[in-house]
Amino acid sequence: MKKLPTAIDLFSGCGGLTQGLKQAGFKVLAAVEVEDLAAETYKANHSDVRLIHLDIRKVQAGPLRKSLKLREGELDLLAGCPPCQGFSSLRTRNGAGQKRDPRNKLIDEIRRFATAFLPKAVMMENVPGLADHWSFKQLCRDLRRLGYHVHWEIKDARKYGVPQRRKRLILVAGRHIAIPLAKESASVKTVRDAIGNLPPPGRSRDALQNRTEQRSAKVLELIKAIPKNGGSRTDLPDSMQLPCHRRVDGFNDVYGRMAWDEPSPTITGGCFNPSKGRFLHPDQNRAITLREAALLQTFPKKYRFPADACKESVALMIGNALPPAFIKRHAGQIAKSLEAAGSTRNVKGRT
Repeated sequence: MKKLPTAIDLFSGCGGLTQGLKQAGFKVLAAVEVEDLAAETYKANHSDVRLIHLDIRKVQAGPLRKSLKLREGELDLLAGCPPCQGFSSLRTRNGAGQKRDPRNKLIDEIRRFATAFLPKAVMMENVPGLADHWSFKQLCRDLRRLGYHVHWEIKDARKYGVPQRRKRLILVAGRHIAIPLAKESASVKTVRDAIGNLPPPGRSRDALQNRTEQRSAKVLELIKAIPKNGGSRTDLPDSMQLPCHRRVDGFNDVYGRMAWDEPSPTITGGCFNPSKGRFLHPDQNRAITLREAALLQTFPKKYRFPADACKESVALMIGNALPPAFIKRHAGQIAKSLEAAGSTRNVKGRT
């Protein structure tokens, strides 16, 4: 039997990255996550992975490598997505001072673990705003000093099998080999592809799909008036605009409907709330459910999320997750490149 390539997932969250790595054929040996709810969700779906439920800054990388019985250079892939809230455009729009978020320093954990493991490849995903930050530029320099060929680009996840407009920075670094990013797809998946066959809330066997919402009569009236299949609050007469919307110029996606035959907008932690973006169902008079948000993030239909936990917390966990389909494509390319490089080395060794 062919041996699976190995990986470690740093900042694992609820498991989107691990799910994508597994779908690409990797054996995930260990993961690190500090948040309780995310760790609980991760364990419910990836019980075969050793989960280290700690602040990553307290995890000793060298002893972890030894406990996994790995020598330097044996691990195939070190992957992670450091918390990105400190780099997001919404947080930095009011000035550079916003970029002094303490979470920004967590990107250095990628370098620390890479130094201890010297994996064959490193992959990191994050928000596009990270590209201009000093910590990212330092990481690239540090990886190059360790012998890695570093390549990064900002890509739209909708071109990688995700039914969602979601621009992300993806970095891939191969030690002593250049690894390209996965090629973009010509076809794009849509909201209909992801959630078009789901029963409405209350008619499903899935507790996550059945979670109801409470809206005031005035807000429900506004939602009902918004045109189906891609309509927006801007389609409504002034008399139906909420006072807060009359005072603000912009954020036109607020109280907007998704369109069936287009990708969804970026799924965020506010995805259950129509006041946070274009999160209304294409034709039902409600926001998308948490299950629908997870499917738009490309989690499998049976991926387990705690249906009885705080709705805001579960939504934030889903919105912060890495779309597995996006990771699958890039991790698959890494696996192919590592296999090809190994085959080349074996041939050279025999000649």
